[in-house]
Amino acid sequence: MAVKTFSWLLLLCWATASNAQRQSWQIGGAGLAWSEGDSAVVLIDFDSAPGAIQPVYIEPDQSLFSLFTDWEPLKEPRELTYVEGETPRAWKGAEGNETTAHNGTYMVDGDSMSFNPPVSSNPESVWYTIDLAVPVPAHRFGFFAPPRGFRSDGIPFAEDAVPAYEVSIAAAGDPSWFAGNQPYQRIGPLIADVAENFTTEVQIDFPRQYVRFVRYKRKTSLLDSGRGGNTSVGSGTAFKGSIGDFELFGEGVPRKAVYRSRIFALEKPVNFGRLSWAATPLRAVDGELVEVPDAEVGVGVEVRTGRDGDPNIYHEYTDRGGEEVVTRERYDLVLQPRWRAGRLRDPRPGMRASIAYDSDNWSFWSLPFSEPGQASGLKGGTHLQLRVAFASEEFDAWMRLDSLWIETAPLLAQRVVGEVALAGDVQPAGGSTQVPLGEAAELIYDIRGEFAGEGAGFDALRIRTGTRAAFTRLEMGDPPRAIEPVEVVEGSEELAIALPERVGPGSAEGARVVFVAAVFSLAWTFSGEVYNAGVDALPQPVEPGDASAELGTNSLRVLGMAGQSDGPVMGLDFSTRVLTPNGDGVHDEVEIGYALVGLPEEVPVVFKAYSLDGRRVAKRSLGAQRFGVQRVRWDGRDEGGVLLSPGLYLVEVVPEAERTGPRRLRPLTLIY
Repeated sequence: MAVKTFSWLLLLCWATASNAQRQSWQIGGAGLAWSEGDSAVVLIDFDSAPGAIQPVYIEPDQSLFSLFTDWEPLKEPRELTYVEGETPRAWKGAEGNETTAHNGTYMVDGDSMSFNPPVSSNPESVWYTIDLAVPVPAHRFGFFAPPRGFRSDGIPFAEDAVPAYEVSIAAAGDPSWFAGNQPYQRIGPLIADVAENFTTEVQIDFPRQYVRFVRYKRKTSLLDSGRGGNTSVGSGTAFKGSIGDFELFGEGVPRKAVYRSRIFALEKPVNFGRLSWAATPLRAVDGELVEVPDAEVGVGVEVRTGRDGDPNIYHEYTDRGGEEVVTRERYDLVLQPRWRAGRLRDPRPGMRASIAYDSDNWSFWSLPFSEPGQASGLKGGTHLQLRVAFASEEFDAWMRLDSLWIETAPLLAQRVVGEVALAGDVQPAGGSTQVPLGEAAELIYDIRGEFAGEGAGFDALRIRTGTRAAFTRLEMGDPPRAIEPVEVVEGSEELAIALPERVGPGSAEGARVVFVAAVFSLAWTFSGEVYNAGVDALPQPVEPGDASAELGTNSLRVLGMAGQSDGPVMGLDFSTRVLTPNGDGVHDEVEIGYALVGLPEEVPVVFKAYSLDGRRVAKRSLGAQRFGVQRVRWDGRDEGGVLLSPGLYLVEVVPEAERTGPRRLRPLTLIY
């Protein structure tokens, strides 16, 4: 067995086979059409650049509301099709209403004769909230009376001006707006606060800015007064003011635009490799389009894959109050909804129950890819769906997505499942493997291939350890036996093992790898992938599952447990206890090793040195660092590069994070 410790190899330099199996699935450009049965579109332009998509450029002469479809009338929509940040809403009052008399969507549908008529309740009880789902560059809000028809008292709608109102706007939502049945509150800065109004066509101009939410409120006014200055409305008499439609105008590119594709069925099951795309940043300058690499624009791509055509599982209530799985067609076309006329009915047979995500057959949406050419890490499958989000922080600049493609190759196995457990506790209570943060632990990693007519197998495994791991042994066969691997590569963040026996149909079913590693985060997933060494085929991810009867976790995740007195810095070891920066090449610098633990993301880290009287004498920024083992060098100089006086100093490394824990100061002697 050859054990190598250099981190750059990691078995990635495979010889390219003459019959390379990699292909590309493409949408846009010469591939599939972007608009071919797309699932959801929010302000996407398919026509300006053939074969490409980009955000819509909003023209100032068209109400923005007309660019949106499928409005929801409730603050918390119950429809399966509702997706936060993709589906627009317009609701009346605190919660909204689906009835024709009080449906907020009638106020943004572009039809001035479908509106909410005035009622005889308190005028102050009428307010609307409009959520466009994405922020758009807007500069004018308005409303107008219905052009024809009469109120119950005979006054033409066209003459029925709203006596008083206020309008507030916001670019983003606030969780407090959505917590229960909230009373009226302004959602942001006011763009209008009018106590007396006499016009039926209102236009409110404001500086161009991003707007996602608009909230209108009817206010009482002296113009509502009856005899004697009484502002109450008599029984059966509707208060003043009729609105046929709201309008919002702007110009430029939305801060966010969304394209969600339909679910694509592939010809056969495949593995997925790198995700790439071609995109062009553009800006409108004096009516001309100019490529601008420095524009504040971007694109993010999310992907999910599956083994069937629907990522959801649908349920029907049974006669015992339980739930059973039904088809999508039965759920949509036969079963009755629990909500009817705004009321929640008791569950019974023939009624829709819950919808669950089919995580056995579908991956969850990936984290957004912001740069092309990255490994997707997706599970293999027969179906694929994309979600593309365009971002712009400039009113007149945007990203055009010309085409997108993803590498594909035949499956190595129908499925590869794996689980990890602590060697001394293979059946942990609750099924969760727990190890002390930052301490080396011996772990067992089992994998098993499932074939069922799919895949020819694999002969190598790579485990993402997050830090350097030490290989202990490999076991294969039934019963398992220790066996020498062909090659082991102990990388800085990965452990790769070339197997001496192939895992595939008619051969070995799986393998066990035992290794020693430390966990530096509160939860670390030892994700893995299998591949064929020396063959230009895509690796296949290891999925968490029941890989062996001996291990009882069914998971690839290990929890790092911190002691009550532990902080995020462990170790703080010196290459020398005596620093002698005299230029002789011996101990001119000290190398300080330490480990960061329990940090959920990269944080800025600072090196500091103190004299014995508590004065800080040196400080140096170490940049943003993630969890794991780190190293820094210090030459005994202060921030200005001046060599400190000989003496004893206290040294520490401090993350600039909320949880700093106890300080770890270590003495260091400086002489020369």
